[in-house]
Amino acid sequence: MTRADSPLTPPDPAGTSAAPGPSRRGLLRAMAALPVSALALGALPGLLGTAAAAAPPRGSATRYTIVPFLNSNDGTVNVYQSDDATDFRLLRASAYTPPANRIRDASVFRHTDGYYYITYTTHTWQDPSSTIGFARSTDRANWTFLYDYTVPVANLSRAWAPEWFVDVDGSVGVIVSCSTTSNEWTFTPYLLRAANSALTAWSSPVELSGIGANHIDTFIVRTGSTYHAFTKNETSKYIEYATAGSLTGPYTISRTGNWAGWGGTREGAALVQLDNGAWRILFDGYGDGSYYYSDSYDTFATWSAPRKLPGISGTARHFTVVKETVSGGVTLPTGATRSLRSGNFTTRYWQEQSALLNLPVVTASSTAAERQASTFTVVAGLADGNGYSFRNAAGSYLRHWDYRARFDANDGSATFARDATFIARTGAASGSVRLESYNYPGHYLRHYNYQLRVDVSDGTDLFRQDSSFVVAAAWA
Repeated sequence: MTRADSPLTPPDPAGTSAAPGPSRRGLLRAMAALPVSALALGALPGLLGTAAAAAPPRGSATRYTIVPFLNSNDGTVNVYQSDDATDFRLLRASAYTPPANRIRDASVFRHTDGYYYITYTTHTWQDPSSTIGFARSTDRANWTFLYDYTVPVANLSRAWAPEWFVDVDGSVGVIVSCSTTSNEWTFTPYLLRAANSALTAWSSPVELSGIGANHIDTFIVRTGSTYHAFTKNETSKYIEYATAGSLTGPYTISRTGNWAGWGGTREGAALVQLDNGAWRILFDGYGDGSYYYSDSYDTFATWSAPRKLPGISGTARHFTVVKETVSGGVTLPTGATRSLRSGNFTTRYWQEQSALLNLPVVTASSTAAERQASTFTVVAGLADGNGYSFRNAAGSYLRHWDYRARFDANDGSATFARDATFIARTGAASGSVRLESYNYPGHYLRHYNYQLRVDVSDGTDLFRQDSSFVVAAAWA
């Protein structure tokens, strides 16, 4: 059928799973049923009924912020934000330029004083660099230089890639990769602990035991009582994985080589937990000029195939992510019957046709059956009460299967619940909503050839428009 819609994604190959990713009956999908609390504790996988709420509550939204330097310029940083950790949009270009030297590898977090802080590498890679820089902001768009700090490591040649780490007790640290004049390209990770709440004084550096020399860009997260370190081996160029019971170690490196399927020449790993409890790693594929992300549902044992980060891949370099819950977002009227209209094809509405969801023209002249098939009940998400599910008049639920949106009877499984749950994100058109798949982050319900399907965001305005819908008065 020829039409003026946007052909962004090719049709599904025959025999694909419910959405891009692992086998729908596989272990990873079972693990995806775990609530966030269980994931944090590293619990064994199991099929649960209804997951604990993790999506932002009504009246709130998730916001991810990154502050990368540019592939074309290491003298400044842009600021980008996203509501899904996939589709990052520019908040401000050249938001911060240090008063001297360069800015690379910026790490960002929000402190208890309300300020956003970045710490960064102060020189380009060719030059010796004994300092790391600090700046802060109230709004993420406007930054004030604080100071350059000389890292007190004996015979220091380079102090690179400082990464914030905030422990469960609220203590603030920076993990910094340091080399000495005896071997300026062999880096070892050290911990600096903040000696005051103003972040103006630091403890003596402590080497992270067990990771050892020739590792750089060490990023650490904690789940339960375990510290998980992701660090680049500078010989193999692979990101390795280590664990410890203490922040300073001793760490045991248990995964080396291409253990996660991310490939080589990767660096700058940063992790953030998504709204459905999965952990996402983002890393700089400097070898091919791209930026990638990959997700894990089993506390870092297995990972999804890496994807290029849309929109900013090839532009942004080495960054970390700060995640916040902020006011705003989209709230849908649960318990109410509504119809949903395309945000960019304003005469076309969701309509069930032979159990599949399509987007035909619906008007007051449409038959009673057509108007009824275009009317749905909005309910709290089956897998997460802060998300949403949609039920037809027969009691079947909207879910994704082989990329297509369809209506099926609820079989009571955790897989069905997650297939039928969507997180509301702000749409491209005024008053519209985008519906992100709960179990495939970054994938949205969108129209394609007047069919409704779940596709991964490509970061374009056209995709945002095709995935935006207006909740309207019910046709029946």
